[in-house]
Amino acid sequence: MPRLAGILRAHNRAGDDTAHFSRLLKQQLAELDPALLPLQQGLQHSSYALDDQLDFVLLDTRTNHDTLVLRVGIFYQGIVAGCSCADDPTPTDSVAESCEVKISIDRQSAETVISLLNPA
Repeated sequence: MPRLAGILRAHNRAGDDTAHFSRLLKQQLAELDPALLPLQQGLQHSSYALDDQLDFVLLDTRTNHDTLVLRVGIFYQGIVAGCSCADDPTPTDSVAESCEVKISIDRQSAETVISLLNPA
C-alpha cells in the first residue's frame, strides 16, 4: 500500500488553488510506480497496457474528517499483443486508453488505496 504524503501535504497547502494542486498531483502520480495503478484492469480497446506515457487529470476532490478522496482520469496507451506472427511485417500500433481511478488517502497516516472506477 503506497503512502502519498506529498499529495496530502500539497492539498493542505493549496487551499482553493485547484490548478496548483492539480499540477502537483500530476507530478506526484508520475513518480509513482505504474504497477500500483490499475492500468491493465482499465483496458477497453487493447490487451496489454503500456505504462511509459501516462497523463493524469484531476476530475474531483472530496474531503472528510479521515480521508482525502480524489477522482483521477488516467490516459495511456495499450497494444493488442499476441496477434502477429514473427514474419508478419505489420507493426504493432498502440491504442489510446483511459480509465478513472479513486485515490483514497488517509489524512493521518497517508496510506493510500487506488481503485478502478467503472471497470469494463
